[in-house]
Amino acid sequence: MPAEVMPPRKNEKYKLPVPLPEGQVLDDTEGKQWILGKMIGSGGFGLIYLAFPTNKPDKDARHVIKVEYQENGPLFSELKFYQRAAKKDSIKKWIALKQLDYLGIPLFYGSGITEFKGRSYRFMVMERLGIDLQKISDQNGTFKKSTVLQLGIRMLDVLEYIHENEYVHGDIKAANLLLGYRNPDRVYLADYGLSYRYCPSGNHKQYQENPRKGHNGTIEFTSLDAHKGVALSRRSDLEILGYCLLRWLCGKLPWERNLKDPVAVQTAKTNLLDELPESVLKWAPSGSSEIAQYLLCARDLAYDEKPNYQMLRKILNPDGMPLGPLEFSTKEESLNMPAPNNPKVDSRKATTKQVNQMQNRLIGKQGPSERSAESCAARRRVQGEEEPSGLPSRDPPQESTRRRQKYCESQECLNAVKNSPQISSCVQLPNSFYEPHQYFTSPDMFSKSRSPSWYTDASTTDMEVTELESSTGLWHTLSEETKSDVYYYGITIVFLFILVCLALYFL
Repeated sequence: MPAEVMPPRKNEKYKLPVPLPEGQVLDDTEGKQWILGKMIGSGGFGLIYLAFPTNKPDKDARHVIKVEYQENGPLFSELKFYQRAAKKDSIKKWIALKQLDYLGIPLFYGSGITEFKGRSYRFMVMERLGIDLQKISDQNGTFKKSTVLQLGIRMLDVLEYIHENEYVHGDIKAANLLLGYRNPDRVYLADYGLSYRYCPSGNHKQYQENPRKGHNGTIEFTSLDAHKGVALSRRSDLEILGYCLLRWLCGKLPWERNLKDPVAVQTAKTNLLDELPESVLKWAPSGSSEIAQYLLCARDLAYDEKPNYQMLRKILNPDGMPLGPLEFSTKEESLNMPAPNNPKVDSRKATTKQVNQMQNRLIGKQGPSERSAESCAARRRVQGEEEPSGLPSRDPPQESTRRRQKYCESQECLNAVKNSPQISSCVQLPNSFYEPHQYFTSPDMFSKSRSPSWYTDASTTDMEVTELESSTGLWHTLSEETKSDVYYYGITIVFLFILVCLALYFL
């Protein structure tokens, strides 16, 4: 069969196709015939139908067919991903190699072109899946901590596979995560219409910013590289997943009020990553230590660096507990954010142990100034021994690197979380728009840290500032950088006061 040509890119938006009639028979490129069932949904560019093979009709359809006009691009991109990187045999071999119980990539059964009313349609036959996580999130608001961490581990399994096959997904979000149709304990990453081949034939794309292509993807989750118009790489997928984990745990992200201003969203994400782990711990202090550490390692990756997926999985599951069935709680249950299920372990002790492990890995014996060079030293040592097959090792390209900052109050924040009661920081409002609200049993829990620039809560009053200044022994707990800031601003205020007095005297 001759190679299919990529449809031309057009400036106008892709149009939804005119629906095909139920019962129409479609012939795929391998000679299999499929009967269209009823239409069950539509995406941004195409329609989705139930489908049956003509030789095995079944009332309970196990397949779906995605349909678009032939000139549309997203289904073509998704089709090429499956043909190059996600054949059934390749997935089975990977599952056996990695000793997985399953891999959350929907199975691909065939594709073809059909005609209807003078228009050409491209179609793709896929495994039927169940409900997407966005619908569950809309109903429940947040997910249990154990569920969030398990979702992260399952997505890391998928990302490791597609990254090893030279692709990135680029649009990880709850709407693209679907539960299994016959096995709802399994979760699948679907919709590869925005997938991108970051390393064709083993040659990694070079880092190059292009403002004209900036802010691509789903704005609340897309990576900083995408905001800058840089071609997506493996670190982009990991960063996007980190934002999703934080959203599922807390019900909201710090920049969700500014989604109409992509530059403001980019700035808020930059500030959150620069101020890790304090930024995440302050936004969702209970149960967020794993996500804070995960984002640290994702942030510190070079543009073309291979992630240590096993280490990232260990961050999300530090005790190595076996993965159980996915549990999606009601709104009331989700407020507690319990630790992973283990009847023999007290939830508070388990959380404390995880925080201790994070603290040891992040700080250990190194000083605060050494963090930027050694926070993920273990990851880089492993990568030195383990190069991906087919991907040559090379020095990182010159890039506009993300700003690195010292931890300063990292240990202080972690100790505060460890010693506080395990209470969720996310209070859900009666409507579907969840506004995280900070409340602590210990009122000084985070008063020692500077408020991150992305966190604009105006609840700090003059009375609270006075109490902070009068706290005994506070000065000795501050880092040298914070002390120098106090000296600097104090001298500046005194100098300005003297200038004002002199001006008033001579006037």
